[in-house]
Amino acid sequence: MGFFGMQKAEPRVEPPAAEEHFEEKPALPRANSTVIAQGVTVKGTLRGEGVVQVEGVVEGEFDLTGAVIVAESGLIRGPIKADVVRVAGRVEGSVQAREHLRLEPTGSLDGDVTTASLVVEDGGTLNGRCTTTKLPMPELEFQGARSSATLEFGPEFELEEEK
Repeated sequence: MGFFGMQKAEPRVEPPAAEEHFEEKPALPRANSTVIAQGVTVKGTLRGEGVVQVEGVVEGEFDLTGAVIVAESGLIRGPIKADVVRVAGRVEGSVQAREHLRLEPTGSLDGDVTTASLVVEDGGTLNGRCTTTKLPMPELEFQGARSSATLEFGPEFELEEEK
């Protein structure tokens, strides 16, 4: 029922034409993902891109384009350099998170931090110095473009055209 007792017209839905077909969207690419399982110890330098989740122990350096996730059972002894770092376990070493660092309630970090965004949840511990940086601003496509809008003013205003 519509307003004031009038019948509401049902929208007309036509079935798709026989020759009409729908293209399937391609599957989204999955990020490279690695899990260092609980009970496993890795020694050395980890470089690359993707997501590395540490549930075991890593004694060494991370240099990653992507994310490092330290699970509650995880321990990293060494410096971390990545876009995003999330700590629910322990990190003993400096962290450079280009975009974001999050210390969860069970997380602890003993080392200096450099990041653009830091969240320390209630219960998380940070023992070290913290330096915040700014994310680089993307260039705007319309930068330097002129507007074609027309403005109208009353007789008391005069507008000079920019040359």
